[in-house]
Amino acid sequence: MEVKEVDSPYIGRNDVLIEVKMAGVNPVDGFTVLSGIGDPMPHIPGVEFAGKIKEVGREVSNVNIGDRVTVYNRVYDASCKLCNAGQEMLCVRGGLLGTITNGGFAEEVSVPAMNLEKIPEGVSWELAASLPVAALTPFHALKRANLNEGEKLVVFGASGNTGMFGVQFGDQIGANVYAVSSKKWVTNLGAKEVFGYKEAVKRLEEATDRSKADVVLNSIGEKTWENSLNTLGVNGRLVFFGALTGQDVTLPLSSIYGKQQQIIGSTGGTRKEFKELVSNSNSLTVKVWKVYDLEDGVEALKSLNSPERDGRIMIRS
Repeated sequence: MEVKEVDSPYIGRNDVLIEVKMAGVNPVDGFTVLSGIGDPMPHIPGVEFAGKIKEVGREVSNVNIGDRVTVYNRVYDASCKLCNAGQEMLCVRGGLLGTITNGGFAEEVSVPAMNLEKIPEGVSWELAASLPVAALTPFHALKRANLNEGEKLVVFGASGNTGMFGVQFGDQIGANVYAVSSKKWVTNLGAKEVFGYKEAVKRLEEATDRSKADVVLNSIGEKTWENSLNTLGVNGRLVFFGALTGQDVTLPLSSIYGKQQQIIGSTGGTRKEFKELVSNSNSLTVKVWKVYDLEDGVEALKSLNSPERDGRIMIRS
């Protein structure tokens, strides 16, 4: 990894050039770098960013130069059967901006105008740059799990990029949110109680099936998989979208069907959901640990695994 000067990106007739103001650093960015899967190569990562429009293609009419925008981070053709069904994140010819295209760890980036949403007044750059991945991912996941008012939601990794927003969405829905984290500031996001991992496992495993969780949100993967299932009650739904700690898990089939539980995979979010999320983003908050300058982007990526990390890592262009 290195920081270097590159040519300004090409702007197609339906594209815009964004002057990047802030980018979020996510595990997928680290995975893209370490695995070498980025396209084109050499590759600029960064799947989550926001900024101001600097130039517009000749057929762009939905935004103007100077608009503050955040970016739906999925490449989609808007014409395949899944896009037509409103599932753009599963587009058969799609992928992630910043993975199959150059991304937002740059001063400028070119993106399709159809991916843009204008940022409401009062929304910070840090929050705007957190909406495409950190916020949209749990927003979609909790919709998939059909979390309802009054239900019990347990969020594992509640102080992580997606976890902090999962707690807020659960609270907004009216659920009773129990956060699994060593960070007590999660209480300020709407958690009814915050438990350290060992305490959470002990308390929830001792609960009766009918007092356990209705919904468990798991963004961590293998390490917390067994305990996620153990905290799930009758008719419970375990929704997950990450495998940071591994993906090899076991399933106690008799327990799952005996309690009529559901295991739900989730990825990203739809274009419609992103629009809804951005329009109501004034109600959200983001905990930022460090903001790095673009020149220090390599250190920003490396800090993803810092044991001192306490909130989001951002890159400022």
